[in-house]
Amino acid sequence: MERASVVKKVAAVEVLQEKIKLAKTAILFDYKGLTVDQFTKLRRNLRNEGCDVTVHKNNIARRAAIAAGYEGLAEAFVGPKALILGFDDVVAPAKIIADFAKDNKVVVIDGGIIEGKVVTNKEVMDLANLPSRETLLTQLAAGLLMPVREIAIGLNMISEQKDN
Repeated sequence: MERASVVKKVAAVEVLQEKIKLAKTAILFDYKGLTVDQFTKLRRNLRNEGCDVTVHKNNIARRAAIAAGYEGLAEAFVGPKALILGFDDVVAPAKIIADFAKDNKVVVIDGGIIEGKVVTNKEVMDLANLPSRETLLTQLAAGLLMPVREIAIGLNMISEQKDN
């Protein structure tokens, strides 16, 4: 009986380890005090952005984090913790949990992993406060077009002077 339990735990560690390795972003947070409805709403918002939120026994999560090479994250698995794993967008999980935490004061972000680097709460919040990808691309395009616009205005002014 005990052997089967150990095998299940080892398998759970391996599955979580692989998920952590595949994730672009992993965010760890305290969820104690959230109602089932609040947690379900958070889970739904995250799923819409291609993210998972799961709760694991701390011992399993700690071992999975260490096996994935994130010893710094393993230390944070103390007390009731939930783990968000984002597989597509790096920024989306941070934005969603930061917005959720504004409305639900019991949620405390502990830190996480962003593109292979263990980060603090502050770094997760910095990521959450970045403009969206579309906004950044628009800003980049505007920045690239500005010199071309200035040259066009200058050339137009020169041609107008020649005409006079």
